[in-house]
Amino acid sequence: MSNERLRSALLARGATALELAEAIQVNPKTVERWITQGKVPYRRHQYATAAFLKVDVTTLWDDSRAVETATDLSKAEIVTVYPHRHMVPAGLWREMYARAERQLDVLVYAGLWLSEDPAFLGILRAKSEARIRVRILLGDPDCPAVRQRGIDEGHRIMDGKIRNALVNYQPLFKSHPDIGFRLHDATLYNSLYRSDDEMLVNTHVYGIGAYMAPVLHLRRLPGGGLFDTYANSIEQTWGGARQVTAQDIIGG
Repeated sequence: MSNERLRSALLARGATALELAEAIQVNPKTVERWITQGKVPYRRHQYATAAFLKVDVTTLWDDSRAVETATDLSKAEIVTVYPHRHMVPAGLWREMYARAERQLDVLVYAGLWLSEDPAFLGILRAKSEARIRVRILLGDPDCPAVRQRGIDEGHRIMDGKIRNALVNYQPLFKSHPDIGFRLHDATLYNSLYRSDDEMLVNTHVYGIGAYMAPVLHLRRLPGGGLFDTYANSIEQTWGGARQVTAQDIIGG
């Protein structure tokens, strides 16, 4: 029986069986047998394939051993859990972003506290000057999702917090134009802070502010899947977001 899930994952990735074979260093005919005959690869090849296709290994194969191992790997991606954001060590945010060598992402509604940190703003400048990709995603002040989040937190000032954050970031707009600033209208279930293969996930809980909600500290492992689930959310939100305008800062 053929493995249509593997075939579909290759198509979704825009890759060929030959490219997969070259990437994970196996014979192309071996990959063809995985697809056309449903042969199950060695476990190391399962994880290498999943990493290449950027999917969870259990998406491609139902091997019970793979399921158990993938579950263990996902658990291993959790470095620690903080019951409240205010309990995260103050220096961890800066230390994590200072380690970035490829990319630095922030996906929030306002994240005002971060925009008020001079050390963080300095990190943004340094990473941009080092040609590291920097992306800051804030909520569109006028969108329904922002208004609703303010209500959910017990206030109606989320749009003002976003505009205050934009004012704090404004000096970077001209001095460091390579820093990507965009506004999104997505309903967020987490605020995400990514530095390469490390991430802080601040969950959103109805009725309380994000500073009182739990934070997961994640570190990506090939084949784990948990980190990539959140990372994909950043990519999707970035793709649907828009550029910041002067009107967004002053309101109106």
